[in-house]
Amino acid sequence: MYIIGITACTAGIAHTYIAKEKLVLAAKERGHRVKIETQGTIGVEDELTKDDIRRADVVIIAADIGIKGRERFEGKKVVNVPTEMVIKSPKSMLEKIEQKLGIQAAAK
Repeated sequence: MYIIGITACTAGIAHTYIAKEKLVLAAKERGHRVKIETQGTIGVEDELTKDDIRRADVVIIAADIGIKGRERFEGKKVVNVPTEMVIKSPKSMLEKIEQKLGIQAAAK
């Protein structure tokens, strides 16, 4: 599965980047490809391209604030969660998404 997403927290500092790290590690551990954009205090980093969005199976928005560019994901399967959920239980969250989409994690 190709997962893309955005992380953003109210302060735009710690939780934004911790959520990204946890999500990336959990996705790779489960055998998925992943790219996460951050929208923090220093602006947008690792911006998702049109090709990333086109190829994505699912979009995960882990944000505690409104994000910029949400309209880019029109027509895609979008999962909205608070950053805290991704930080505390990223594997569990990914398992639920896999089940809902009928996708199995790749063997590692």
